[in-house]
Amino acid sequence: MTLTPAPEPVVPRPGPAAPPAADGPDPGPGPLLPRAVCEAALTALLLFLIVTAVRWLAGPDPGSAAARPAVLGCVVGTLLALLMLSPPGRRSGGHLNPAVTLALWRLRAFPGREVVPYAVAQLAGSVSGVWCAGLVWGPAAGRPPVRHASVRADPAWSDAAVLAAEAGVLVGSTLMLAVLLASPGGRRVLPYAVGLTTALVIGVLGPLSGGSANPARQFGPALLAGDTGRLWVYVLGPAVGAVLGAWCAGRTGLRRPSSR
Repeated sequence: MTLTPAPEPVVPRPGPAAPPAADGPDPGPGPLLPRAVCEAALTALLLFLIVTAVRWLAGPDPGSAAARPAVLGCVVGTLLALLMLSPPGRRSGGHLNPAVTLALWRLRAFPGREVVPYAVAQLAGSVSGVWCAGLVWGPAAGRPPVRHASVRADPAWSDAAVLAAEAGVLVGSTLMLAVLLASPGGRRVLPYAVGLTTALVIGVLGPLSGGSANPARQFGPALLAGDTGRLWVYVLGPAVGAVLGAWCAGRTGLRRPSSR
């Protein structure tokens, strides 16, 4: 894997913490509803394009070869960076990931009262994007090996192993966000760093743990594919990792002190 509201600065990601940068995707102050709508729309577009990429990489037939994780990782990482840099991404902060929103809050870069609205918007966008992809691509989007782009771990990986992998990715990503958001220069390269990290996570962990590292990435696909058995792992793991990563950032002095 890929690292606003009025009274305080809020930052981007998938995707955290310092004053707004001139060139980065930091959102400016503004009402919550338009920013939440941007998050929902961007997440929907991301999931639509992910399903589309998997549909064409894996092929519509059950006998087709599975999508190559390295290629899919490059596609998703590039899409994520572009969406973060887009005008809607700059307006909302381009989180596109409930775990990133949680991490930003724990890094004191995002108001706690807006975590739930953002997460709801991202999860709703996930379902909407996957549903739209099903309308466009028809039954091929739901049949194996595409299965609405729902990720699956290697059968040899237990729930605990997948949970640890998902959490570990978010610990590292949260620390990266904390470091990059500490300076304007870091914030300017943040979208590219998040895209590169996402590509690496998918390429390396995709065949093993599934390489989701984003509850919204798996939420819509799993629901529409009826593949919800391990959905809790892909939701809980990144959330735990975000909290642990922010705690580590605080212990190492990377998290900015509270201003409230």
